[in-house]
Amino acid sequence: MPQVQLIPASVEGALDAAEEAVDLLLDTGRAPGDILVLTTGDPHPWAAHELSFGEAAYWAQHDAGDDVFYADAAQAERASGRPVVVFAANGGPADAVAGTLPAALARAGALLIVCGDAQQINSVLSASV
Repeated sequence: MPQVQLIPASVEGALDAAEEAVDLLLDTGRAPGDILVLTTGDPHPWAAHELSFGEAAYWAQHDAGDDVFYADAAQAERASGRPVVVFAANGGPADAVAGTLPAALARAGALLIVCGDAQQINSVLSASV
């Protein structure tokens, strides 16, 4: 079971918190290809930009596995596991966190970093363990 680290953040601040977590991981020697970032609300700007070139090119970058990959949590099933998953609970449908956090946990090899409302996340995690 991966280690779970919780970074309390508001819905509005979850994506920024996730970005800071990614920067810290890279600064401490994690390879970019080790990191998958999942968002529940608005897509990360990188994902939105890359998807503008089409799904095939977007997923080809995922499959190449040599850089941080950003995906909507609803697509977590399609994303392959990586050593580190950063999960940003930045809005979306009411059940987005409960529905996709277990998938994020399943994809994290060593570490799952969750950025969002601590109370909500703890209740989801305790239910899925």
